[in-house]
Amino acid sequence: MSETASPRPVALIVLAAGQGTRMNSDLPKPLHKLGGMPLIAHALFAGAALEPARIVVITGHGAAAVEAAVDDLMPFAICVRQDPQLGTGHAVLQAAGALAGFEGDVLVMYADTPFVRAETLAAMQAARTTHDIVVLGFDTADPDRYGRLILNGDSLERIVEAKDATSEELAVTTCNSGLLAADAQVLMRLLARVTNDNAAGEYYLTDLPGLATAEGLSATAILCPERETLGINSRAELAAAETAFQSARRAEMIETGVAMQAPDTVIFALDTWVGRDAEVDPHVVFGPGVTVESGAHIRAFSHLEGCHVSAGAVIGPYARLRPGAEIGNDARIGNFVEVKEALIGEGAKVNHLSYIGDAEIGEGTNVGAGTITCNYDGVMKHRTTIGRHAFIGSDTMLVAPVTVGDRAMTASGSVITENVPDGALALGRAKQVNKPGLAVRLMERLRAIKVSRKG
Repeated sequence: MSETASPRPVALIVLAAGQGTRMNSDLPKPLHKLGGMPLIAHALFAGAALEPARIVVITGHGAAAVEAAVDDLMPFAICVRQDPQLGTGHAVLQAAGALAGFEGDVLVMYADTPFVRAETLAAMQAARTTHDIVVLGFDTADPDRYGRLILNGDSLERIVEAKDATSEELAVTTCNSGLLAADAQVLMRLLARVTNDNAAGEYYLTDLPGLATAEGLSATAILCPERETLGINSRAELAAAETAFQSARRAEMIETGVAMQAPDTVIFALDTWVGRDAEVDPHVVFGPGVTVESGAHIRAFSHLEGCHVSAGAVIGPYARLRPGAEIGNDARIGNFVEVKEALIGEGAKVNHLSYIGDAEIGEGTNVGAGTITCNYDGVMKHRTTIGRHAFIGSDTMLVAPVTVGDRAMTASGSVITENVPDGALALGRAKQVNKPGLAVRLMERLRAIKVSRKG
């Protein structure tokens, strides 16, 4: 069991049904990106650290798109639609069928609250050993619209929404984040008793502590820093969240031993992993799914996504690594080189102005400037294989499927359409023919045509 694993089996319920009208977007709010990945990914990944037995995502607005994203992120998650959408309590109740037979704790999370840490979720689970209901709260100097936690010592008596609060309750500065943990059976039983007798006419999840107290059950709140509870409701808030996310990731990278000359110019994704003593130059962008091993060097203005860079490799400047790029130890990918779905072997070099797609390049091979693996015939992709210690001349077109053997060579400017045996030199050029004086005569003729057209 990991350090963050729950002492009891745990299930996650992630609420992702809201429309997010303040985002002013056709895209469902849970799918807006933070750190290169959808907002909902942040909640799912934090919750996954608890090793949940079940994950239930409640969808509503844009349900099909949200469900497709969840399937990509965590295929084992169960999606349940909330229709109509009648509040958070009603949303959680929709998970009852998906949790049938489950005995353990349930942790309710939100797709638009991306900064809650796994350690905080674990603390909520630990508090469940002594309380029936655990709510995550925070202290703030500006409680504004937040629901207030009405505490008596460590006992949470009730949660009051701001629009339903008295002036005395509005003076409370300990507020509700929305996250809640409870025993699965207790949660569903109490939810069945929630009414919509409030200003919004909705079924509030926040009614649970009061209902629990009335039954003689115990409810409590644990507090976290306010920054963890930041919810995303508008594009301005999303932009502020991106700034906060990048600042935190840069600080984390530096703390773990990554060298960065201008950290404020480097963009990280949620799942970026960079090893100790790796170097990252200015203006590098990491998309999702990137691993960079210790001692690698990512040079300026490079863009990486869905790739693995091994120890000692040098990437860039101005390189693009696309999904499926696997760069071997001490390999070199130079300026204006694009690599996709390709394995670049140990010590291999692709230094200039080349496209390597759907390919495998053996160790120690040198690929000359302007080389292209012609992998697409308009319908299907085809693979290029280049052996060990081969030499590919500049401006070679490798028309896949094709294989170039170990220690083989291609002449500059060749179009290679057939396999090249080990140790062979392949020449695929048309014969050069010189026409004396034709260039001068041709240019004179073209200029005359141009003058006549103007006249």
